[in-house]
Amino acid sequence: MDWGTCSKEHIKRVEADREKIGSIRRIGAARLRLTREARLDDETAPIIAWDYYEVIKELLTALLLKNGLKSDNHECLIAFFRKNYPEHEYEAGMMHQLKEARNRVTYDGVFVKKDYVANNRAEFEHIIGVLDRLLDE
Repeated sequence: MDWGTCSKEHIKRVEADREKIGSIRRIGAARLRLTREARLDDETAPIIAWDYYEVIKELLTALLLKNGLKSDNHECLIAFFRKNYPEHEYEAGMMHQLKEARNRVTYDGVFVKKDYVANNRAEFEHIIGVLDRLLDE
């Protein structure tokens, strides 16, 4: 979904709330800690991929809130990031790919392969670092 559609149909202006942003970040950090501690195998791979997506989604939600916005749609979180941080197009593409993997797990019961998580874990961690830095600015 493009940002134009998102801004018309799924985004609303809200008051930036530092306390709420901090709370969202703490929840994301706790989820990330558990995700990092999880043993990766064929059974846990879809859960780990899903949790990485949730951490990224939470940080994107906080980033929108920092900018006085709220979205009712996950696609629009990524569209916001893509529009406002074009220097991070690679990261936006990886977020979208992870969202698709998470959707296959959630809605289709597809097991994400262990190799997908193993091969992309560093990328997911990188994206989380980028979002943390943007929130700290």
